[in-house]
Amino acid sequence: MTTILVTGGTGTLGRLVTERLRADGHEVRVLSRRTPPYAVDLREGGAQLDAALAGAETVVHCASTPRGGDETAAEHLIAAARRAGVGHLVYISIVGVDRVPLGYYTSKLAVERLVEASGLGWTTLRATQFHDLVLTLLEGLAKLPVLPVPAGVWDQPVEVAEVADRLAGLALAAPAGRVPDLGGPEIRTFRSLAEAYLRATGRRRRVLEIPLLGRTYGAFRAGGHLTAERAVGKGTFEEYLGRRFGGGGSGG
Repeated sequence: MTTILVTGGTGTLGRLVTERLRADGHEVRVLSRRTPPYAVDLREGGAQLDAALAGAETVVHCASTPRGGDETAAEHLIAAARRAGVGHLVYISIVGVDRVPLGYYTSKLAVERLVEASGLGWTTLRATQFHDLVLTLLEGLAKLPVLPVPAGVWDQPVEVAEVADRLAGLALAAPAGRVPDLGGPEIRTFRSLAEAYLRATGRRRRVLEIPLLGRTYGAFRAGGHLTAERAVGKGTFEEYLGRRFGGGGSGG
């Protein structure tokens, strides 16, 4: 039995990773900002972080936020992992962090480099956007009288459970460095994803494609966040929507 610490272990991905590792009989410690007994803010570090890592053999680092602080959090985690003698640090990143000049992506890339230079055994997996994230975006946009989507942009959403399965497997294997990306099974226009959402929920909105400006938009239009050669996921966006909404909504 392996002792594994999962950061962000109460989040969308971390919770599933935790469940899979525990189902295999491993001792899993869940680290999050508010959940005892390992309630730690990685951006602050401290003695509680050292206590959470004591005796851990592997760390799966899922904690992340677009609001900033990921690099500081990683620095604290890596330093504490070194002190604890952790043998394997597994990190989940995003496809395109080296190609799309988005602030959050730049931070994720910086953390990748910190992990690589940590002196620990390490594994990094990049995945495309989760179905949950695409849905959250579309739900926010659908509050408007029309549903605006970025013109000329495609996406490749992946089922979060598949990413969790892959991460759990990597955590139980030897450090492997940068492993092949994990992308969803289909590369879809944002218009088609929006239309699928509207069908699933029974909502009525005109989908309006809006061209945007800037380097970040250009990188998304160029497909910097896609991995066509690694479209290995199985679950489709429609299947995900079917589980969330069943036969669809009643309009609105």
